[in-house]
Amino acid sequence: MSLTEEILSQLPGDVLSGLRRSDRILASLREGNAPVPAVVKENSQPLGSLDWDVVICGGTLGIFIGCALALIGVRVALIERATLRGREQEWNISRKELEVFLRLNLLTADELGQAIATDYPKARVSFLGGTEVWVEDVLNIGVDPVYLLETLKQRFLNAGGKLFEQTPFTEAVVHPDGVMVNALDNFKTRLLIDAMGHLSPITLQARQGQKPDAFCTVVGTCAQGFPENDTGDLILSFTPLSNQCQYFWEAFPARDGRTTYLFTYMDAHPHRMSLEALFEEYLHLMPEYQGVELHQLTFQRALFGFFPSYRHPLKTPWSRILPVGDSSGSQSPVSFGGFGAMVRHLERLTLGTHEALQTDQLSVKALALLQPYQPNLSVTWLFQKAMSVGVNQKIAPNQINQLLSVVFQQMQELGESVLKPFLQDVVQFLALTQTLLKTALVQPILVAKIIPQVGLGNLLDWMVHYSNLGIYSGLFWASQTLEPWIKNLPSIPQYYCHRWIDSWKYGSGSDFID
Repeated sequence: MSLTEEILSQLPGDVLSGLRRSDRILASLREGNAPVPAVVKENSQPLGSLDWDVVICGGTLGIFIGCALALIGVRVALIERATLRGREQEWNISRKELEVFLRLNLLTADELGQAIATDYPKARVSFLGGTEVWVEDVLNIGVDPVYLLETLKQRFLNAGGKLFEQTPFTEAVVHPDGVMVNALDNFKTRLLIDAMGHLSPITLQARQGQKPDAFCTVVGTCAQGFPENDTGDLILSFTPLSNQCQYFWEAFPARDGRTTYLFTYMDAHPHRMSLEALFEEYLHLMPEYQGVELHQLTFQRALFGFFPSYRHPLKTPWSRILPVGDSSGSQSPVSFGGFGAMVRHLERLTLGTHEALQTDQLSVKALALLQPYQPNLSVTWLFQKAMSVGVNQKIAPNQINQLLSVVFQQMQELGESVLKPFLQDVVQFLALTQTLLKTALVQPILVAKIIPQVGLGNLLDWMVHYSNLGIYSGLFWASQTLEPWIKNLPSIPQYYCHRWIDSWKYGSGSDFID
């Protein structure tokens, strides 16, 4: 019996079967033979009367935008295939990012305080052979998903929203004036929001069988019995390349133990290691990582998953369908998306969706502006490439650790205004430029080694996005003087101006609040 089988057999539920089921899905995506759904159809006949302004498919993260829209008077139906309930494992986020719940009246200050399950003071960044960097107030808040979702569910219902649990989505038919959503019953709506995640059948159909360009695979546990549990790890590596992967670790204090993750970046080659194999690595390396033997730990739950990434943003080919969160593929290839990405874009998506409904801008072109190209995300593709290695590529075993050690040392010297946004997956032009110049001056040979590792073509492509990052920064700065003029425009031009400004703001990382 493997270590993975031994440990997972101790947990309630058939966790090992769930892990292997995820591996089968991952394998089909890597092979490129996953079936392409046909759940969206088009019909040229008008629907006539409509029951809803918005139907949202996918309740776990859909409840966030659903509740925000219901509170401002939008008729919302939320469809969830199971029961809408948060998971036991906490969601880690930075405190400042939670303020959006107050701005949108989703939570009171007391409720927000109650939603915070853990709060630890500082976390480290460390790489093999490099110095440790310690930071405060970055992903140091653990939110209780059970309490948060239950509170939002009740607020949603009190605001007039309708929740349909045990109601799996099956089909959507797009008409000129609305969408017929089939999910046990029929829902006629002006707009369908897809919040069903990476494996949403709507998203898979829109991508038409396109293979992901890369994956982040992650495994972990929450356990009790650690000798120390008062600080966290944001990204840490203590091993050289193994199995053509650079292993990275995270750790967070949790209300009922300590959560530790092992994650790695890789391309979509079919021969890449499975989640089960990565879990085995995790368990073998855990004693060295945390200074504790496995038999000293009491495991509460196991965690595993994969996060596909695509080089190009999703282009939904249908009117009246808007993907949000992981369904949209707009998360960074070096982050996990999910809760953090949804919260970061929640205000933009809520106000933009409301304005689209008010002005009836629900065409493909109009809705595309709600999921725009963001150069601050596109530049991170090179970072992902620099933190991974091809399945048959040869580089020095410690090259990735050496590069990251130097980069984070330079960012630390430049100060928290450079370091903290980057650790929260926000890339800004000035901070990036300072870091690149400083790193190139300190370690020019090491930087030169990155070119053959990432490929010249990828480097040239990155330079386009880097240039656009600078352009977007300038455009957003200039746009700050336009608001009085925009207010005097008719409503439809206002919608487009607001979306362009949003794209410059988020695309340049100017949405970051410290």
